[in-house]
Amino acid sequence: MSQQLKIIVGSKNPVKINAAKHIFTMYFPECIIDCEGVNAPSGVPDQPIGEDETRIGAQNRVNYCKKHHQAHYYVAMEGGAEQFSYGAATFAYVVIDNALNQVVGRSSNLPLPQVLYNALLKGEELGDVMDKAFNTTNVKQKGGAIGLLTNNHATRESTYTQALTLAMAPFLHPELYGQTN
Repeated sequence: MSQQLKIIVGSKNPVKINAAKHIFTMYFPECIIDCEGVNAPSGVPDQPIGEDETRIGAQNRVNYCKKHHQAHYYVAMEGGAEQFSYGAATFAYVVIDNALNQVVGRSSNLPLPQVLYNALLKGEELGDVMDKAFNTTNVKQKGGAIGLLTNNHATRESTYTQALTLAMAPFLHPELYGQTN
């Protein structure tokens, strides 16, 4: 009989749920993965601007899940954008928590056209800005801006999957990450 692992994802977005399910299935192939998405408030604007706001949004979602649900792991992903010295970019923060440890990870940057970033500063969400620019519908629950801007060689899900894969390291090697000297 396989052990069941309960994963709560702080979003109902299928892209985020699939990314979480993928990494737990990869790391725990002997387990039955029960991965459920719940509506968890980010406590930040719908389109976070800046790394801190984006990270805090993901942490708030995980903390909400921990408070209101029972699971082995809690996972949240928050996409944001920032104007860096070298140009505008979008990225995501991921947070994984197992009630003993909370790990924060971050995706790589996707350079954003300045005109699209400027629309975010006016209060629009990246998914909506991309839908207008590329004449798509609800792209944020599909390949996202990443899919559109890379001609689908990368997707929103692949980016979350990579960031979550890396963020799992402290859970896989707690004895190393627990050492301080």
